[in-house]
Amino acid sequence: MSKVIKVENLSKAYQLGEIGTGTISRDLERYWARVRGKEDPFLKIGEVNDRTIKSQSDIVWGLKDLNFEIEQGDAVGIIGSNGAGKSTLLKILSRVTAPTTGSVKIKGRIASLLEVGTGFHPELSGKENIYLNGAILGMRKAEIKRKFDEIVDFSGVDRYIDTPVKRYSSGMYVRLAFAVAAHLESEIMIVDEVLAVGDAEFQKKCLGKMGDVSNKEGRTVLFVSHNMGAITRLCNHSLLLRNGLLVDYGLTSKVITAYLNADAKSIAYKVWEIEDAPGNHIARIFSAGVFDENYEVYEYVDIRKPVIIKMEYEVLTNDVKLTHAFVFHNEHGLRLFDSHDVNSNWKSNSIRKKGKYVAEMLIPGNFFAEGKVKISPAVITSDPWELHAYGEDSISFFVKDSLQGDSARGEFVGNYAGIIRPLFNWRSDFIS
Repeated sequence: MSKVIKVENLSKAYQLGEIGTGTISRDLERYWARVRGKEDPFLKIGEVNDRTIKSQSDIVWGLKDLNFEIEQGDAVGIIGSNGAGKSTLLKILSRVTAPTTGSVKIKGRIASLLEVGTGFHPELSGKENIYLNGAILGMRKAEIKRKFDEIVDFSGVDRYIDTPVKRYSSGMYVRLAFAVAAHLESEIMIVDEVLAVGDAEFQKKCLGKMGDVSNKEGRTVLFVSHNMGAITRLCNHSLLLRNGLLVDYGLTSKVITAYLNADAKSIAYKVWEIEDAPGNHIARIFSAGVFDENYEVYEYVDIRKPVIIKMEYEVLTNDVKLTHAFVFHNEHGLRLFDSHDVNSNWKSNSIRKKGKYVAEMLIPGNFFAEGKVKISPAVITSDPWELHAYGEDSISFFVKDSLQGDSARGEFVGNYAGIIRPLFNWRSDFIS
C-alpha cells in the first residue's frame, strides 16, 4: 500500500505567557536568526510539555521529534493523556497550524472534525454549510449535490437543515459535521474527541461509518479518543503520545496495554491488618495472592503458564453457611468472569465452623489475553445472597507473551484482540 502520511522530525513549540521574549534585544536576536534561516535560539532551552510540573522556561515543546508513516486505508488511533499533544498533531496534519520544525507530507484531501462546529459558519444554514465544506475540500457542486441526501439522512437533522446552525444544539452540530466529513470524498478523515457530545446511538453509528470508510472505501482514518473500547473496535494501529513525545506506534492492542499500564502497579500478594481486613462480623479476608506452580508470588504471568489464585479468610461465627469466590476484571474495568468453588456447594452453601480457611483456584495457561488482570476475593452466602467480605481489585497481575513476532502469531493466529486468548484444539479433514 502507498503511504498517504509521512511525518519526519516533527516538532511544535509554544511560548508560555506573553508573546515575545520580554526584551527588545532578544526579540531582535530571534528576528535576525529567522532572517538568516537559522534555528530560533530560544527553542534550544525549550522544555518537554509536562503539564504537572512548574516550567523553568517560557518555551515548551507541544510535540517533539515525531517520526511515523501511515498507509492508505489504515485506521489509526491516537491516544494519550490530556496535554499529550494529540490535538496539536491533528491540527498540524489538518494544516490548521504549522510545525515549528520538521515536515509533513500528505497525499490526498483531508476532511477534519477537530471540535464542535469546525468549518461551519454560524449564520449559514445546515444546507449552506454542507456546500461550503464541500467547496473547501475542493469538490464540485455536482459532487456535493449527489451526496447531499445521504449526508442529511445520516445526520438525522433533516427538519433543521434550512435553519442557521447557530441555533443547533452541540449534538446536532456534531451530527451534521460528522456526516459531512464522512460522506464528502476526501482521502483522509481526521476526527478528534468530539463524538462524545453525541448520544450513544449516534456514537455507535459514527464508529460503524468510520469502519466502512476505512475497510470498504480504502480511505485513511485518524481517530482521537479516550474511549479505549472505541479505539480497539475501529483502529488496527495506534499512536501513543506522552508529553509531546511519540512513545509507541503499532498494533492497537499492544499500544493500549502500554498506555494503561504505563503508570500502573500490580499487587500480586496482599495481607490485611485486622483493623483493615475486608469483612463483617461473619467473615473477613486476611490475605490474597497470585502464585505460580511452586507457590512463588507471580506478578508477571507468562501467557502459556498456569496461575494459582489463593486467599485466606476467617469465619467468626459457628455453623454459618458460606462459600468463597473470585471476581476478575481487566485493566479497562470490564468484568471478565466470576468463579465460585463448586466443592462448597454453591446453591446450598457449606456449613462452616469458626476458624481460618484457605481457598485457591487453578487457571490453566493459554487462557488470558495480554494485559492487567485485577482480582477481588469474596466470601458470600448464596441463599439468601449476602456479601460478607469483598476485597475489591485488591490483587492483580500482568499477563505477558514471552514469544514475539512470527512465532507468537503462529501459535495464536490473529488473537491479539479480545479479553481472553485461549488455545483450542482444532481438527480439519478432507471430506470429498
